Amino acid sequence: MMSFCHNIVNISCVRSSWSNDVRASLYSLMVLIILTTLTGNLIVIISISHFKQLQTPTNWLIHSMATVDFLLGCLVMPYSMVRSVEHCWYFGEVFCKIHTSIDIMLSSASIFHLSFISIDRYYAVCDPLRYKAKISVLVIFVMIFISWSIPALFAFGMIFLELNLKGAEQMYYKHVHCLGGCSVFFSKPSGVLAFMTSFYIPGSIMLCVYYRIYFIAKGQEKSINDAKQKLQIGLEEKNGISRSKERKAAKTLGIVMGVFLICWCPFFVCMVLDPFLNYAIPHTLNDALIWFGYLNSTFNPMVYAFFYPWFRRALKMIVFGKIFQRDSSRYTLFLEPNP
Repeated sequence: MMSFCHNIVNISCVRSSWSNDVRASLYSLMVLIILTTLTGNLIVIISISHFKQLQTPTNWLIHSMATVDFLLGCLVMPYSMVRSVEHCWYFGEVFCKIHTSIDIMLSSASIFHLSFISIDRYYAVCDPLRYKAKISVLVIFVMIFISWSIPALFAFGMIFLELNLKGAEQMYYKHVHCLGGCSVFFSKPSGVLAFMTSFYIPGSIMLCVYYRIYFIAKGQEKSINDAKQKLQIGLEEKNGISRSKERKAAKTLGIVMGVFLICWCPFFVCMVLDPFLNYAIPHTLNDALIWFGYLNSTFNPMVYAFFYPWFRRALKMIVFGKIFQRDSSRYTLFLEPNP
């Protein structure tokens, strides 16, 4: 039997027809995703805020991205969870606009941060001698400001001025809008603009930067192999450690970028195509792809945990409460000049 979100049947959205077992399974899965997102990113935030050794310009960029991902898990995912499982929005029309704006803002801000982190790593790996001169604390804070401000202006402007409906108002109010719903709707022009701003431009920057890093790292590896026949063993080891760290940075960036593309590409491709397909993509599929995109914020801390020993050491100290010990903020987490 068909059930509705509200008593006024003729203008109400249709409630999901899933059984209680299916709903319980979906809620359990989404709660697990939310808790993992919150825990992982909170550990990154605490680690960089607490340990003096981690308070480098690059890590403040990572700290800012972890804050974005934490807020996504805190402010957006719980409400999206109820909407995805119930197919109903119980929190009012005004909060729907606020939630949608924050969702777009934080998702875009996370992607912007990834793009700027790739630029930072490019200079660290490919131009290490001039890295500190080019990527100063001021430059990092400008990156952070851009990563927050542009997505905020774009998201809130788009939703509250209803620019996302521009050119498709009749279609939306006749066939999509219903009482108790809160779907993210884009017309053809706004869908293309959102795709370009939130995904294509920052994603292209990441791809181009990683392409450059990969070939420069390969060239450095070749030069090291050639130099091995000429240099003394001590110098070889010193260069080997330095180049190994650079290759590790390139590999980490590649995996971060790969996770980003796998998580967000399906959603953005469907989002930009949907208006041109006369909104034929099922609502359930769109919801599933949004959650697949959210997973990017869940996986980011896992990448650091897997690749960086300093993260694992900081995690142990936080879990066992050692950060409350005197002078724990000065604890040495790594021996290299940079984590």
